[in-house]
Amino acid sequence: MGKALVTGARRGIGKAIALALADEGLDVAVADVMASDELDRVATEVASRGVKSAALVADIAHIASHAKLLDEASKAIGPLTTLVNNAGVSVLSRGDLLDVTPESFDRCIDVNTRGTFFLTQAFARRLRETAAQAHRSIITITSTNAQAPSIARGEYCISKAGSSMMSKLFASRLSDEGIGVYEIQPGFIETEMTAPAKARYDALIESGITVIRRWGKPEDVAKIAVTLAEGRLPYTSGQVILADGGLMTVRY
Repeated sequence: MGKALVTGARRGIGKAIALALADEGLDVAVADVMASDELDRVATEVASRGVKSAALVADIAHIASHAKLLDEASKAIGPLTTLVNNAGVSVLSRGDLLDVTPESFDRCIDVNTRGTFFLTQAFARRLRETAAQAHRSIITITSTNAQAPSIARGEYCISKAGSSMMSKLFASRLSDEGIGVYEIQPGFIETEMTAPAKARYDALIESGITVIRRWGKPEDVAKIAVTLAEGRLPYTSGQVILADGGLMTVRY
């Protein structure tokens, strides 16, 4: 079976993906930016599925830490076959696009784009040397804001658009080596990150902005990630999978 590293796995989408992969028999290392009881509990829940698990601490914005993270994950659960790029940050504060600060912009880029790119690069170099005993894959969680502007979170949109292009680039580079590279774009998913805008999104969902009139759940995204990690969509490469309840469906 496969062996996965899931970043940003302390809660929300990352946690749901880690547990879903474990339910399918994959060994899973879960990583987050700081040590916490929450992260340890996720690792314990993963292990309760009868698979190997480990809780690791790493800030993906610090590129020099990537080798250590991959080393620790491989040592704990074995040679990795799947990377789930879920770690990400939102804006420091929502507001007018004309008021975006360099600090907030750089934070989004450093984690969501730059850190994700170089972790993927480091993982891909190692993955090319891993025998294909299981489907080898890289899955990046971006956002529908990679396509749809949200002017109250401009720097976030830009950072996710960058990581979306990153996924296409690595898909193009690695497909001849049998490595699947995919992108999942969540829409309105009920997590801690979307909590500040819950009232606004509640009203939009009720008014029909999504085809399916409910919030998405982290488990909805996790089911897609498992499908991709296990190679169940064999004739795909670089595709964007929308987990958005029809948010991006054009209607008139």
